[in-house]
Amino acid sequence: MQILGRLDNSQHVPGAVTAVVTTYEPDLQTLEAQFVRLAGQIDALLVIDNGSANAAEVAQLVSQFSFAQFCGVGENRGLGWAHNEGLRRALAEGADAVLLLDQDSLPSENMVVALRQALLQQRERGVRTAAVGARYLGTDQGHPSYFVQFGRLHFRRCFCPAGHAGELIRADMLISSGTLFSREALESVGLMDEELFIDHLDTEWFLRAGAEGWQSFGVCDALMDHGLGDRTVRVWLGRWRYLPVHQPFRYYYVYRNSLLLWQRDYPSRRWKHTDMLRLAKMFFVFAFFAGQRLKNFAMMCRGIRDGLAGKTGRLDQDLLP
Repeated sequence: MQILGRLDNSQHVPGAVTAVVTTYEPDLQTLEAQFVRLAGQIDALLVIDNGSANAAEVAQLVSQFSFAQFCGVGENRGLGWAHNEGLRRALAEGADAVLLLDQDSLPSENMVVALRQALLQQRERGVRTAAVGARYLGTDQGHPSYFVQFGRLHFRRCFCPAGHAGELIRADMLISSGTLFSREALESVGLMDEELFIDHLDTEWFLRAGAEGWQSFGVCDALMDHGLGDRTVRVWLGRWRYLPVHQPFRYYYVYRNSLLLWQRDYPSRRWKHTDMLRLAKMFFVFAFFAGQRLKNFAMMCRGIRDGLAGKTGRLDQDLLP
């Protein structure tokens, strides 16, 4: 993981929000729509491209927005590296809070405004707040997402109540996209763990922040369009659930990184026990019923093996099924 240490606050601008968008082979039309929706809600935008074949087109699009900057590298260094590069640049340029967004997340016209107001409100109340996050409307689900708290044997789903204006819900973790991270929390907790490469980056950070006594909150007034995985499937696992379906290689990172986190001391026992049960159910669904079953099985097994062995970083591309 990347530790920041004491920041140079000479450039710090109280209340300033910088958005960091990570791109990899993005759809330019969707990306442009995202930038348009962000205009007027943020102070600056950093686009970190992770070796896209259409990086030149992305850079040209970014140049059309006066508040945006482009940073590109010629290879895919992982989502963790891209997040951290954006976070470091944003904080060095004085951001008071940093919003992370996936390339296909489309914020509502007041999403960032609602997040900013919630973070400032919690600061005024003296609440040690790591981050505040938005709800997302999945393309397959048709209803806004819920926020998550750790139960003994399951992740407790916390939905926003009807007439939820101004409502905040305590959350034990948030997805990185659509989450506004406070400067002081990043300085204290550090950046993302780049060695995980892609999956569980947000989970690991929030587990670390929680262990240090930071709190995070879901903001009911903040909404965005966002999809998890390539599609979702509806399955019965004690109750009807929507599970995202990914390309097989993603299950390698999900399983490997979970096992890596189980071996660390700061994640709570509640999270570890619940995550073990979650992965057991996922293995059953994706190895036997959903997606590319044989490839899923192979990648999950390899992830378990490498997680037990303590292997980190990017999966060798020669090992992809």
